[in-house]
Amino acid sequence: MNIKAPRGTVDILPETVKKWQYVERVIKNVSDRFHYNEIRTPLFEHTELFQRGVGDSTDIVQKEMYTFEDRGGRSLTLRPEGTASVVRAFVENKLFGSPIQPVKLFYFGQMFRYERPQKGRMRQLNQFGVEAMGSPDPAVDAEVIDLAMTCYKELGLKSLKLVINSLGDSESRNDYREALVQHFTPHKEELCNDCQTRLTQNPLRILDCKKDHDHPAMKTAPSMLDFLNEDSRSYFEKVKTYLDKMNIPYTVDKNLVRGLDYYNHTAFEIMSEADGFGSITTLAGGGRYNGLVEDLGGPNTPGIGFGMGIERLLMALEAENITLPVENTLDCFVVAFGDEAVLESVNLVHTLRENGIQVDKDYQDRKMKGQFKAADRVNARFVLVLGDQEVEDNVINVKDMETGNQTEVAISNIVSYMQSIMKEEGGIL
Repeated sequence: MNIKAPRGTVDILPETVKKWQYVERVIKNVSDRFHYNEIRTPLFEHTELFQRGVGDSTDIVQKEMYTFEDRGGRSLTLRPEGTASVVRAFVENKLFGSPIQPVKLFYFGQMFRYERPQKGRMRQLNQFGVEAMGSPDPAVDAEVIDLAMTCYKELGLKSLKLVINSLGDSESRNDYREALVQHFTPHKEELCNDCQTRLTQNPLRILDCKKDHDHPAMKTAPSMLDFLNEDSRSYFEKVKTYLDKMNIPYTVDKNLVRGLDYYNHTAFEIMSEADGFGSITTLAGGGRYNGLVEDLGGPNTPGIGFGMGIERLLMALEAENITLPVENTLDCFVVAFGDEAVLESVNLVHTLRENGIQVDKDYQDRKMKGQFKAADRVNARFVLVLGDQEVEDNVINVKDMETGNQTEVAISNIVSYMQSIMKEEGGIL
């Protein structure tokens, strides 16, 4: 029986995992400097959360969710995105009552969407996200964008493009919706089936359609920016001013609407412009969602956030030929031959590990030559050679695999000796 991973999923093997771990460490470090704290939410939620939070008219809810019924007859869904879950946790745990406002959170999580798998778009995807709730200040919008851009820059990416738009407040958005309905209604029969439905449910989503992207009506569609009221226009200008102050370049795209119903005011995407990256260029996207906390049962609380695909981030690093400083090495490897030496090596490895030394040994009953080859395969920096005679003499030979030099050390002193060497080498200690 040949069982393979389900379509749209991949195994992340140990050598690749090290790259993921490095990327996650950099992102966590950036989040800490921005004073964002980690939150972890369940992999599945009540289906109603996403129907209400993400929106019934979105492709995610209508076509892409993994929904099932549990034994109690409850409808549950594997989370397709992170914001709704974090907002639910914010409301349920009454974080809106915290004396520290806004509440600034980040998360790493697996998301699940039933869509056609392709390069950089899987059915099980990994996402880093940020949510800041409790402040209506446009400076928070700029800060969230700055955090995302800082993550990319600290990993070495240069071919980046930040695109922003304003979806306005509810008044501006309603006026714009009516204008879109009037504009697209004469062309309704020429649009795809999805857009014909969107025309009555959420006409802004028509602008995001991939099938009708080249339809002439798209090019003549009214701009959201022309329908912003004074408050919305002032808000957007402040966001742009803050970005200018931080020397973060951006492009205003009047057709940027994002794919989720909860966005208002600032919407943004960060794209890769690297050669060979692929047709789907978006690396991260987000925006402000004032009103979402209320929709999920909380008090009137403004919020803003974004989601960043880790798979797509690694693709962008590869497209720009950026090599991450990931070393697949081992501090030391114990080579033991002889019954007493093999027995002593078990305790030796245990003791070294207890004292912070990264170490491994042979478990394949290899001869001494084979054990040295095994040490080479795992890129051991030092090899500790132990035979029955060394056990009797209470000594062990430490071989530097770079220079070939060998030093005899008392077994009782090996921990302090290795700690001093690794400290000089700039190792883990």
